[in-house]
Amino acid sequence: METVGPGRVGTNKIRSVRMPGSRLVTIGVSADQTGGAYSLLEVEVRAGGGEGPHVQHREDECLYVLEGRFGFTVEGAEREVGPGKHLYVPKGHLHAYQNTGGSTGRLLAVFTPGGTHERFVERVFEAPNSSPERLTLLGAEYGIEICGTTE
Repeated sequence: METVGPGRVGTNKIRSVRMPGSRLVTIGVSADQTGGAYSLLEVEVRAGGGEGPHVQHREDECLYVLEGRFGFTVEGAEREVGPGKHLYVPKGHLHAYQNTGGSTGRLLAVFTPGGTHERFVERVFEAPNSSPERLTLLGAEYGIEICGTTE
């Protein structure tokens, strides 16, 4: 890692993990690299894929659309957005998203503080092909309440 004044410059992608909902999640910036301030993940989502209803109890999430169209639901309110738009979800709020476009879309997901969701993704990597029940239990260990699935 290179430093610039009081800041740091990092270029490495740490790991990519296939997740349910036709998603490829890449840890781009880890909490270790930011002193725990945030984690940044890149999420590639096939058409029709997404993340089912869930609640993060320990961190806020910001989703920024890089490519494609996504339908977001937060606490029952629905909205469809495209590139350059973002959605902020405070911890404790039920939310989900789906790629509503006809091709693969990409999101940036920022979690504050960092680390919790990132560790969950790492655990999924260690236990590939986990059942929905196993994913629900893993999520609970990291303060993520999984309330439904997206296949």
